[in-house]
Amino acid sequence: MPIRELPDAPPSVHLLGPTVFLVALGVGMGESYLWPRLVLLFGPEIRWLFLVGVTLQAVVMLEMARYAMATGESIFFGAARVFKPLMWFFFITAIAVYIWPGHLSAGMAAFEQITGIPWQVSACIGLLLVGVVFSLAKVIYNLLENLLSVLIGALVVGTSVIAAMVGNWADLASTVTGMFHIGYLPEGAMSATWFPVIVGSIAFAGPSGMQQMWYTLHLRDSGAGMGAHIPKVRGLRHAGEEEQMPSRGFMFDTSNPAEMAKWKGWRRWVTFDALLLFWGVTMLVTVAFTVIAQAAARQSPNVKALIEAGDREASLNAMADSFASAGSSVLGVVFLGFIALIGMNATLGLFDSFSRGQADMTYHFVPGAKKFRMSYLYAGFLWGVVIFGILILLFGPADGPAGILDTLAFLSTFAMGAYCVTLLLVNNTMLPKPIRPKIWTNLIIGFGAVFYLGMLFYSLFRFGVIVN
Repeated sequence: MPIRELPDAPPSVHLLGPTVFLVALGVGMGESYLWPRLVLLFGPEIRWLFLVGVTLQAVVMLEMARYAMATGESIFFGAARVFKPLMWFFFITAIAVYIWPGHLSAGMAAFEQITGIPWQVSACIGLLLVGVVFSLAKVIYNLLENLLSVLIGALVVGTSVIAAMVGNWADLASTVTGMFHIGYLPEGAMSATWFPVIVGSIAFAGPSGMQQMWYTLHLRDSGAGMGAHIPKVRGLRHAGEEEQMPSRGFMFDTSNPAEMAKWKGWRRWVTFDALLLFWGVTMLVTVAFTVIAQAAARQSPNVKALIEAGDREASLNAMADSFASAGSSVLGVVFLGFIALIGMNATLGLFDSFSRGQADMTYHFVPGAKKFRMSYLYAGFLWGVVIFGILILLFGPADGPAGILDTLAFLSTFAMGAYCVTLLLVNNTMLPKPIRPKIWTNLIIGFGAVFYLGMLFYSLFRFGVIVN
């Protein structure tokens, strides 16, 4: 890679930045839907698995950022440098997993209970809205960062207020202590019905599937590290203003003490993001939803039986009833509105990220693709996934919103195990020795690969299913 100067790092303590994308994707249907459902079924002690999952994700985030900030390249480009078929594996996996509108369909199921509008109709309108908004944006990253920051702020404050209204100190205490019941697995959790759902829920503890890989593209577009030397992706309406994309990333001089001092500043910046903004905010929101779930179990004693009988929307209904009991039925509507907001929020981040990642791989590795601007490729993938999503919502075989979400969650686990292996290869072979990860980091990432893939294949060979 050509050598260029590393920009000065911003202050470590900050509020906005590319981590808002991971928070938006992490604080999604896993925290608000999948995990509360498991708490209603198995109790708050099951949340120790959430703690493991979200902590793993924080370390993965730091390691994804290592390569992206050092080179200005995405992790997909790094994978291609190691072994080009590895990059194509993720290209195909993204299409297989992320064309399903799981988050939006689950969110619109809540919206249907508020308005009576069929969830398929509102989800289709939401998909079209996402396509139009990103097509009209001048610089997509700037629009999305501002939009998601407002939505996440409303979500964090709103869920905390709801939890304080319906829960009590005992709920909060059991929620916190439940995270430390390491090894707790009730008998029902190991059944063919629920183990695949638990595996998918662990994958949804924070950003799931390939979302961490897409984070490297958001880092680049934000100008983090060597990403400052890479042009930003623009919306379709402003594609003509885009600068020419370089054919590869750049590297700074790791033998220069001044450059290494800047690098340490960038690492402090992203570590603050990982520990406080990502891990902290994600944990705060899931604690609030767990408190709400426990209050719902008291308010609706039959909710566990309904879930066991296959009523996939029972947990959301019970939590809405619990919130309504704190004041009036209007508050239950507010709660369902938050669920719908989460679904839309996650879809904005997912569809942008999917289109950004596919466009990046296509531009650099598909012969002849460089004749097109990156913005045109982005728009093509964006509208492709929007149209496919509408077709699935209207004519697809999925068993309602929760069925789509369960499928998406479990398939994401496979991608997460694979990207842990990719991280080990890329960061330990493609980066100069002074900026490679420490041994403890490699051990944690290696554990992540065994953890995700081990659960996946155990479910497959023990129960003969990967999705229930």
